Amino acid sequence: MLREVSAHFEATLSGRCNIIWSIAPATGVPLESEHLEFTVDGSPVQLNEISDLHGGRLHQVVAEGSRIILDYNATISGHAEATPDDPTDRIVYLRPSRYAESDKLGPTSWSEFAGLSGGALLDAVTDWVGDRLSYVAGSSRGTDSAVDTLLGRKGVCRDYTHLTIALLRAMNVPARLVSCYAPGLSPMEYHAVVEAYVDDAWVLIDPTKKAPRRSMVRIATGRDAADTAFITNHWARLDLTRYQVTAVADELPTDDHRDRIVMG
Repeated sequence: MLREVSAHFEATLSGRCNIIWSIAPATGVPLESEHLEFTVDGSPVQLNEISDLHGGRLHQVVAEGSRIILDYNATISGHAEATPDDPTDRIVYLRPSRYAESDKLGPTSWSEFAGLSGGALLDAVTDWVGDRLSYVAGSSRGTDSAVDTLLGRKGVCRDYTHLTIALLRAMNVPARLVSCYAPGLSPMEYHAVVEAYVDDAWVLIDPTKKAPRRSMVRIATGRDAADTAFITNHWARLDLTRYQVTAVADELPTDDHRDRIVMG
């Protein structure tokens, strides 16, 4: 499968700013080509690449100026190997986190899904979240958590994912968030999905069911959106004025969301 992804960002800065981008496919994703260009007030600036704990490729820069532009594109051929299994992950991804409060949602999860395990539990949680939430672009805030989403009954992929993760962790299933490029997604955007550890493998779940999972390209992996945001800034204010994300595949696969898919 051949996939092409791109991202374009324009932003203004209020002062000297430490910026970390998480937009490149993770280590191990087979790249045929890749191009990254970053400018500050029209002048090119080099970014420093840093690897995170799960092979995510972060690009960091300290920028001082008024206007920044980043352009990224890559061509991906084939799929990465499945991420290595680390027993520590099965501990970390059972814990409550900033946006996935499995401790608070424990009573709800046990009431709704008692007696279920394995694939049956994954299907039940995915369907439950899909039935109770409405996908509404712009309906949630960047600080909304799984509890906020359940109360508001609407959100976007980030919110669907946080609620799914929290409910699964409450049922003793390790679960984590994967940010990705998702050919076929509409509206096009960065996408957030879930990996849950069942039957000795990290299985991919998309609670929004908005894109075929086999064409997705991993960017970052973490506890929730706090670990996987596409941009992080410190020291000064950064205001996005424009951004665009694209992801296309030469052939979009069909997807039965009850299939067990392991993401590379």
